[in-house]
Amino acid sequence: MTQTKPFEISMRKVLEAYQHVKANQGAAGIDDESIEMFEADLRGNLYKLWNRMASGSYFPPPVKQVEIPKKNGGARILGIPTVADRVAQAVVKARIEGELEELFHPDSYGYRPNKSAADAVAVTRERCWKHDWVVEFDIRRAFDELDWDLMRRAVRKHVKDPWSLLYIERWLTASAVSPDGQPVQRTKGVPQGSVIGPVLMNLYMHYTFDAWMQREHPQNPFARYADDAVAHCRSESEATALMASIGARLKECKLDMHPEKSGVVYCKDDNRPLTYPRIQFTFLGYTFRPRKAKARNGKAWTAFLPAVSATAIKRMRRRIREWRLPRQTSVGLHELARRYNATLRGWLNYYGHFYKSVMQQVFDHFDRGLLRWARRKYRKFAKNPRRALAWLKKMVSRHPRLFIHWLAFGKITVWTMGAV
Repeated sequence: MTQTKPFEISMRKVLEAYQHVKANQGAAGIDDESIEMFEADLRGNLYKLWNRMASGSYFPPPVKQVEIPKKNGGARILGIPTVADRVAQAVVKARIEGELEELFHPDSYGYRPNKSAADAVAVTRERCWKHDWVVEFDIRRAFDELDWDLMRRAVRKHVKDPWSLLYIERWLTASAVSPDGQPVQRTKGVPQGSVIGPVLMNLYMHYTFDAWMQREHPQNPFARYADDAVAHCRSESEATALMASIGARLKECKLDMHPEKSGVVYCKDDNRPLTYPRIQFTFLGYTFRPRKAKARNGKAWTAFLPAVSATAIKRMRRRIREWRLPRQTSVGLHELARRYNATLRGWLNYYGHFYKSVMQQVFDHFDRGLLRWARRKYRKFAKNPRRALAWLKKMVSRHPRLFIHWLAFGKITVWTMGAV
């Protein structure tokens, strides 16, 4: 297609952006149009979007705000753009992401290609072995508090395309609609839930924290995932000073450290005998604390290691209860595996990276649900729980690959944990 528009945006880039949006799915925005509805006239919708973006006449519709329960209580406000707006944001994201990737620090792990939360946990584990002290911090309402003037300075320094600059500015200042339907005029922040938001967050935090740490505290390695980060120190005094320095830096950049999720931690193990009130921290769903370990020679000792956090276990167990396994007696065991293996696999793939045995608590909870399901489905098990246990044990032996955790652990231990 010959370009006759002010901005050189190819139709192919718009199609590729749509494919990324479709792969990530997501809820409908303010227009209540789902991805399936958008796809009903895909060619027409993508052409319309391309035409407006390439001519400079595209204006984002208001962002739909929804409340999402937080892990520790309360609610987080997410901003849900329309499907078309997510595609438009994906076009700009694809254009600027490559150049920004060359700028970003290697220890920034959130929302970046070929980097993951598991990578951040892995590097943090290794650094805790080498450094006795950790500063952990979380930023209060980070996405909502990003200062627009500071953001604009960073964007203009690195984004050169006129059309990318134009649309980033329009997304920054786009209005929103609250969960109760009231218009909201925003004055700061980027919507958490948008496509472009994580890239802008990383750019903002690059100058707020990453580059500043590299310049002011090069002796303290760190790992950051969006607004959650840890930094390593060699002494308590160094950690205390760094904690204060980070707090001051965040305030300078119009952000606040979360007091309940931030602090100094001592990485206690058998080789670190000091007494300190705080000897654990949670980072990206893993709790780092002293745990029993075995050396290669079989000798047991205490090491400072990560494992799935109690909060994450509680959240996964709650999700299993919501499935109401015992009530699904109209289907068989293989259908239950089809319905839930993807979720179980996702949990195991992430939380099973380190100290996998702790995850057995989650899978035991799932297997207890299977036992209750069997006792309701089959009359012969209703008043004979031991027969139900024997049957489930036989299923594990005959079909060890049926459920992902049966294969991973080689057995189930539910009958040793008060199931009957």
